[in-house]
Amino acid sequence: MAERIPAARAADTVLELEKGEKRLIDIRSDRGTYLRDHLVLAILGMGLVGMVLAVIGSDHWFIGSLGAVLALAARGAYLYSEQMGVHWVLTNRRLVGPGGRAIYLLELITVRRLFGDVQLVTRAGDKHLIKHVAGAEDVVETILRTRDRRAKRAGA
Repeated sequence: MAERIPAARAADTVLELEKGEKRLIDIRSDRGTYLRDHLVLAILGMGLVGMVLAVIGSDHWFIGSLGAVLALAARGAYLYSEQMGVHWVLTNRRLVGPGGRAIYLLELITVRRLFGDVQLVTRAGDKHLIKHVAGAEDVVETILRTRDRRAKRAGA
């Protein structure tokens, strides 16, 4: 009989540890950071739309600004459940993300905080974004510390 393969969504993180690999931390999206990021986007959108409409001489700059805020609120509400389900796993060898993404720590050349997110850049130039992370600075430090330990063990 054929082996049954469980169905997975594209946003699911499937972690199968390699021999000798240890799970260190799970990195999940944070509700407070998600809401703060969307509030900042809404304020920026409101200001930008209001300014553009005022510059072109529209009498409806207030309605345009309100529309920008409502559009970003709708976007945030629509994407909330999907984003809260996304998580990454840091092991002593790699970062495993949703959709089958796996990045070996020794391939990382840049790990930095980008607003409330963590940006990862590999030697090949691939860029990944871990979105809406609480304590992004601490996560960056943990990833870099783990990568440096791995490099020391590997003699790289």
